[in-house]
Amino acid sequence: QVQLVESGGGLVQAGGSLRLSCVASGLTFNWYTMGWFRQAPGKEREFVAGISRSGAGTTYAESVKGRFTVSRDNGKNTVYLQMTSLKPEDTAVYYCAADSRFEQLVQGSGYWGQGTQVTVSS
Repeated sequence: QVQLVESGGGLVQAGGSLRLSCVASGLTFNWYTMGWFRQAPGKEREFVAGISRSGAGTTYAESVKGRFTVSRDNGKNTVYLQMTSLKPEDTAVYYCAADSRFEQLVQGSGYWGQGTQVTVSS
């Protein structure tokens, strides 16, 4: 049974930082591209960041480039999202996801966690 469990969300002031973690189990972690997505109230889910199986390749949404960093530790079956210079518009539920192919991941397929709330106050 595949499980992705996110943690690290919370309430932070604008300009602050948070680090999200996502621990995966029930799968061979280094076979999967990992991604972070978010969904704000009343909005569609959007891609935030993705990382290749080895961690050598990363990609980001334009809205978070230069502020967020995605990384992974294949020895710990964990993917991270370091978020800095947070803005109120970053407020959302953040989800991690896993798929064998990035093209499928960004279309919403694969395995998903339950999400963690990030709230940025102004």
